[in-house]
Amino acid sequence: MSNISEIKIIIKTKADPQKAVASKRYFKCGKGEYGEGDQFTGLTLIDVREIAKQYKNISLKEIEIILKSKIHEERTIALAILVEQFKKAKEKQRTAIYKLYLKNTRFINNWDLVDISAPKIIGPYLENKNRNILYKLAKSKLLWERRIAIMSTFHFIKLKQYSDTLKLAEILLKDKHDLIHKATGWMLMEIGKQNRGVEEKFLQKYYQQMPRTMLRYAIEKFPETLRQQYILGQI
Repeated sequence: MSNISEIKIIIKTKADPQKAVASKRYFKCGKGEYGEGDQFTGLTLIDVREIAKQYKNISLKEIEIILKSKIHEERTIALAILVEQFKKAKEKQRTAIYKLYLKNTRFINNWDLVDISAPKIIGPYLENKNRNILYKLAKSKLLWERRIAIMSTFHFIKLKQYSDTLKLAEILLKDKHDLIHKATGWMLMEIGKQNRGVEEKFLQKYYQQMPRTMLRYAIEKFPETLRQQYILGQI
C-alpha cells in the first residue's frame, strides 16, 4: 500500500462529521465566500501533526499529490510535511521544496494553509537571496499569493529586517480583501513589538488611508490611549 493510501485511510478513521461542518463555517466555505467549495473531514490539529510526523519522510512527488487534494486537512498535512523537510534540508532540497511550493500556490488556498507554511518555507529560503518574487506575489490576482507575500516576511521580522514588510504593506494598502488587511496589520504589529518607532513612522504616514481592519491589527499592542488616537485620527 502506498504512503498516500495509508494517509487517506488514517484520515478516514479519524474523521469527525460534526467538526467537519463546523470547519466549513469557520473557514468560510459557503457560496461566494473565500473558501467556497473546500471539503473537510473534521480532523483536529493534533491529528494533522501526528500524521505529518509519521509520514515526514515521504517523497516530494507524493507530497505534491497530497497538496492537490480536495480535502483541506490533506493539504494541511502536505504543507506540514514540507515545513518539516525544509527545516532539515540542504540547499538543493530546499530549492526543490521552494519551487514545488510556488508551483502549487493555487492549492495553498486558505489563510491557515498560508500562515503555517509561507513564514517557514518562503521566508527562510529568501533570507540571503533576491526577494523580488514577493513583490510579484503581492501584485497577484490570486488572494493567497498576496497573503503568501506578506506572511513570508514574518521570518525577516524575526531577524529584525523590516524593509520588505514595510514596502509590501505599502503595496497592499489598497488591497480590497479583509484577509490581506488582517495579515498586513499583523505583520506591522510584529514589527512594533520589536521596534515601535519603525512601525509608528510607517503608521503616521499611512494610517489615514489604511483599511480600518489593517489599522486595528497594527495597533493592537499599543497603549489604549495611543490606540484611540490612531482610531480617531488624532495623531
